[in-house]
Amino acid sequence: MTLTDSSLTAPLELDKCIERLYRRELLPEVTIHALCSKLKELLIKESNVVYINTPVTVVGDIHGQFHDLIEIFRIGGFAPDTNYLFLGDYVDRGMFSVETITLLICLKLRYPSRINLIRGNHESRQITQNYGFYSECHRKYGSPLVWGYFTDMFDFLILSVVINDTIFCVHGGLSPNVHSIDQIKLVDRFREIPHEGAMADLVWSDPNDEENDFQLSSRGAGYTFGYDVVKKFLQFNSMDKILRAHQLCNEGYQIYFHGLVTTVWSAPNYCYRCGNRASILEIYNDQQSFFNVFEESPENAIEIRKESDRIKTQLRPVEYFL
Repeated sequence: MTLTDSSLTAPLELDKCIERLYRRELLPEVTIHALCSKLKELLIKESNVVYINTPVTVVGDIHGQFHDLIEIFRIGGFAPDTNYLFLGDYVDRGMFSVETITLLICLKLRYPSRINLIRGNHESRQITQNYGFYSECHRKYGSPLVWGYFTDMFDFLILSVVINDTIFCVHGGLSPNVHSIDQIKLVDRFREIPHEGAMADLVWSDPNDEENDFQLSSRGAGYTFGYDVVKKFLQFNSMDKILRAHQLCNEGYQIYFHGLVTTVWSAPNYCYRCGNRASILEIYNDQQSFFNVFEESPENAIEIRKESDRIKTQLRPVEYFL
């Protein structure tokens, strides 16, 4: 598939871009700019809340662990054979955030009805300056311009998805400022994630089995929320359950409140040292779903060592002989 971009002398050839990215090759800066611009044109047409149907495979946090993203496609199926819903946090912490987010952008552009990308709390200018993505962009492209293209695009990512009119999907969780899904549709999402309010809560909040109501989160943003909050939200919106990501799960997923809330975590051996498993949730219909649990990609050890050596070489001071 080819997309024409007026800012380029040549059209965007998405299939070739995807082939290169599967080989973990960086795309030129001008191509990144064009891809982000095209994705913004696509995303601006999408509502804050996108409605989809099964079958769909739900993916939690990836955090720049590119080889584990490829492992997800190996076990779950490559697009377009499988429909995917990604719950956010594509960048930071891992060593290959650039390759990860670029591939997801290309897949969304190539298969827009089969790929959905929700915004996570790390799809933010402030957070990415502190947790690795900014530095990675600068290191791989020699300037912060590419980081700017990506983070400008982040402002256009959707906030939530509803599956089969019964499953509410979000990166973080619920908000005391949001009682109905219709209220989410009215949020101004085309901006940096604010420090407080509905948009912040949707990407920052967490469930807590030990409480019933909302409590301020120890994260410094968002809230923790309990069973009563979840039950009220689901009943008011005629929903059955909530799917979210945002929290490390040692077994790849965690179920709260007798199945009303499920956390899906998709970054195995998080930060290449936590030793956790990961999962994707394959939803076939309203009655059938399956947690496909997996370990980290065997390529990680080799590729991380190579990337670490490359970084050390770039940071090595120049010796001057006077």
